[in-house]
This record gives sequence, structure tokens and C-alpha cells, in this order.
Amino acid sequence: MSKRSRIRALWAVTGVVVAMATAGSATAATAAHSATPAQPNQAPSTSVLEWLTTPGSDIVTTAQLPLQHNVTPGSTLVEVDPNITYQTVTGFGAAITDSAAHVLYGLDDATRATVMDNLFNPRTGAGISFLRQPIGASDFVADADYSFDDMPAGQTDFTMSHFSIAHDQPQILPLLRQARQLNPAIRIVASPWSPPGWMKTSDSMIDGKLIDSPAIYHAYALYLVKFLQAYQAAGVRVDYLTVQNEPQALQRNNYPGTDLDWQQEAKVIDALGPMIRAAGLDTKILGYDHNWAEHPGDVATHEQANEDPQLNYPYDLLASNADRWIFGTAYHCYAGNSSAQTVLKASFADKPIFMTECEGGNIATILGVMRNWGSSSIDWNIALNENHGPHVGGCPTCNGTITINSQTEAVTYNDQFRDIEHFSKFVPAGSTHIGGTVADSSTSPIQAVAFRNPDRTTTVVAYNPGSAARSFSVVDGSESFVVTLAPGARATFHWRAGH
Repeated sequence: MSKRSRIRALWAVTGVVVAMATAGSATAATAAHSATPAQPNQAPSTSVLEWLTTPGSDIVTTAQLPLQHNVTPGSTLVEVDPNITYQTVTGFGAAITDSAAHVLYGLDDATRATVMDNLFNPRTGAGISFLRQPIGASDFVADADYSFDDMPAGQTDFTMSHFSIAHDQPQILPLLRQARQLNPAIRIVASPWSPPGWMKTSDSMIDGKLIDSPAIYHAYALYLVKFLQAYQAAGVRVDYLTVQNEPQALQRNNYPGTDLDWQQEAKVIDALGPMIRAAGLDTKILGYDHNWAEHPGDVATHEQANEDPQLNYPYDLLASNADRWIFGTAYHCYAGNSSAQTVLKASFADKPIFMTECEGGNIATILGVMRNWGSSSIDWNIALNENHGPHVGGCPTCNGTITINSQTEAVTYNDQFRDIEHFSKFVPAGSTHIGGTVADSSTSPIQAVAFRNPDRTTTVVAYNPGSAARSFSVVDGSESFVVTLAPGARATFHWRAGH
């Protein structure tokens, strides 16, 4: 049976549903972000660590809940089952764009060091473990668009003799090195918004297509390998790579973008895969790097241009000969829903799935990603100023996971940061999404997911989307605990099971 004809049946993924104990518990403790009353590796065998946040608040509430050796009856019974296993976790995080680096370097050295510790330190901070790095300019640049091999109009550089990452040396690379120093387990996925303009039909990084020529495919693959080598020489290892951010996006008229159909992406990857291997690198290629479903606006634009919208882009790409070089698939969250990941997994079971960009997502988005075979969940800019910038073109309303005021240098840890922290702090790379069963007949059931961590502790992240508090009994083997989650609250529970 060919890959293209595989059954795209939906795989059932069972999330674990739990909730938080009341904030009025006698053991509750309230702390700002910089204080961490209990660390993940300190989870005791007689209690459950509770980590609670609420939307719009920078306060974290923690408590130790009793872990009982019997099951407490209740209207909802949740059973964690570590014997049912799904995907392995790679990490959670955001992107140090040119704009993010600019606002971080607007802080004095001591304040910036504290912020970086809060972001990346797995012991005293959020332990962010996965970063997305633009290759050249995205829509979030402080000054102007750039690639690493810009040439005057009409000129080319097939040998990459003018290649240079000098633009990233002053701010971006030092931040990436500092992030890895704070969290040595961090992983990086790199993505270009556009090849150098001279490789495109537009002779510009803005809009246009990659020129359909073997020489151009070779040159673009060489450009990407040069990037990997230069970053590695600068002390930043790139673990994953995509060849085009949002390849189905047309008419990005004021920031870099390229309309790259799956046939051209396959040709780039066919040139790139052997080149990465020949260079002695082990960077893994991820395909697609776009939405769960093609955005209606992009569909309409393709149709207006008399082009095929390619609604099955990731399937067609993985069914091509380039599949042998593709490690997994990267998704964005701006159209469709996370169940598309499970459908793709049913057709290509050996290919991991990554969420590589989701600006404006929330705890429910991350929960959906993880319940549908997602190995990662990455937000967009890790930091922006109070005016959603700086940026040239593109999104005028995007938020950073933190906001740095350009006048006062005040730092605000936004809901997006807190949502990431609920996972990154307690679910390290190498954790496994595990199963569970739950009976919940409410119209707004608790949303949650469970993990078994490398140190054999258990983590559950939960969110109450309803307008009323919800109480539950959570069971892990012969142990259980009773909790209540307030409306709109997000909670992480971490414990060491006794079996």
C-alpha cells in the first residue's frame, strides 16, 4: 500500500483530567515568579505539589496536597494509567526573534540576567526547553529585512562567498548561548521566512517563489547548511530545521515570505538531506511548518492566482521521495484544530509532530497539542515591548510571552508565559504523555493531560474552561487525591507515585 493511500483514521488519545485544590488550603503558599517554593525533583511520595495560576495575574499559588492510599468517592473519578503511552516530549518555549533580542538588550545587564534566569533556569525559573530561531529576518525585526547572503539587485552568490551571520552576533547569539548555559537540555528549531532574495522570482525576500532550478535548490540547501555550521561554530547547536516558514502563505507584502509548494519543498529537502549528512551534522529536518489546515485567506489567494491550494500539503510531502530525509512534521495553530495532528499520525506513525509557532495560544491550545501527539509547543516572540514590537510589517497586535516596557524597563510575565511554564517547569524533555480515563458529564469539562517524567514522577496539567468550580478525585494506582479547580484557573500537579 502506498503512503498516500494509508487510512487517515483518527487515533484515540485519552487525556487525564484533574483539578486544583482550593486556594484556601492551610498548606497554600503564594509567591511571585522569582520565588519557587518547591522544585519538580522534590516531589514527595506522600503529597502532591500543586502549582496554580489564574488569567491576568502574575501570582503563582502553590500547595502540598495529601496523597491518600484509598480512592475517595466523587461525582468525577479520574484514573491515571502510565501503562498507556503516547509521544515523547521534546520541549516547550518561544522564539528569540530579532525584535525579542532588541527589547531584552534594552534592559541593564543585571535585570536582563534575572529575566533570562526566570525564563530558562529549570530550578529557579520556568525552565523553557525549546526555542524557535528565525534564519534571517521574520516580520519581527527591529530595523530592516535581512538574510545571511544579501546581494545587490541582479547579482547572485551560488558559492555562498558572501555568507555571514554577522547580524546575529551582537544580540541573538549571546542570548541563545546564555539560554543553553542556563538550561543545557534546551533544543532549537530554526526556520527561514525567506531564502535570500536573489534565489526568488521576486528578487526580494518579500513575496515571490523560489526559482525552479536545480542550481537554486543546491544553493538554497548550501545556504541552510552554512547557517547550521556558522551557528555551531558560534556555540549554538541547531537540533531541528524547517526549510520554509508558512510555505502556503501568499502576498506577504510587507515582510519576508515565500510561496513554496510541496513539490518545491521536496526538491529543497532532497538537496539538503545529503548535504547535512556530508557536513557531519545531525540536525533533523521537519516538513511543512504551517497550519493544521490551510487558512481560508490563503486558499482564496491561491485560487485567485489559479494555483492549487494543496490542502493535503503535509501528506503529499511525506508521501514524496523526500520523506527519507524528513524526521517529522511542524504545525502552526492559526487555522484548523489540533486533531489534525492525530489524523496525520495515523497515516505516518513513525513521524513525530511538533508545534513550532502559536502566537495568541493559551493553555487549552497547548493541552490540545499534547493530547494529539504533539512533541512540542512553541509560542512566538519570547519578548516584545508595550507596543507589540518593534517590528517591520506583519502582525501589529502580537504579544510576547513577556512584555518589556520601553520607557520604564518594567517586565511583565504574561498569560502566555504562565501557560508555557505550567508545562516547561514540570515536564522535562524525555517525558512521556500517558493515558487515563475520566467520567465527566458537564457541559464544560475540565481539560487536562498527564505525563510520566524521566525521574518516574507524574505531572498533570489542567484547565477549567467553565464558569463554576469543579471538584474531582484523581487516582494513580492505589493512591488518590481530591481537588477543586476554580473557573478559568490553570493548575499543574506533580507527585511521585508509590508504585
